[in-house]
Amino acid sequence: MNLRQDEAVDDIACRPAQPHDLAAVAELRWRWVQELYGTPDSTLDEFVPRFMAWARDADSSHRCMVMVRDGVVIGMAWLAITQRVPHPRAFERMSGDVQCTYIVPDERDRGLGGELIEAVLAWARDLGLERVTVHSSDRAVSAYSRHGFKVSPRLLQVEMGQGRAG
Repeated sequence: MNLRQDEAVDDIACRPAQPHDLAAVAELRWRWVQELYGTPDSTLDEFVPRFMAWARDADSSHRCMVMVRDGVVIGMAWLAITQRVPHPRAFERMSGDVQCTYIVPDERDRGLGGELIEAVLAWARDLGLERVTVHSSDRAVSAYSRHGFKVSPRLLQVEMGQGRAG
């Protein structure tokens, strides 16, 4: 789907989040958890300032891309950047992980998530990341596959059972 053809009458931008976007991004994260798991333990008013502080503190390792329509943040995707152990042929090494890709329900199934995925992958290429991974929801696997993600027989994980991931 070509976003610009289908949404030509709307003012849509996909860009790195700015400090003034963080409250809206925090609200998206809270609403996403509410959508999937029910009412969160913390209120929205409690969560937003804590999330904003976290985002400011984590800006060297976690970068947020936002989708904005007519000045309103309607989607987000995070790129978590991890330094890798140096290699004799490449001392400076980094990899990335796409996290928290979310589009508000009323805007889904229009290709906006794909636009976010592409923007994050372009960012990763610009940063020279070796690889990018994602832990996807069942619903989004096909979207990530369309944008070049493949199942890897060597990427393994163990569930530690700690925390309440969402």
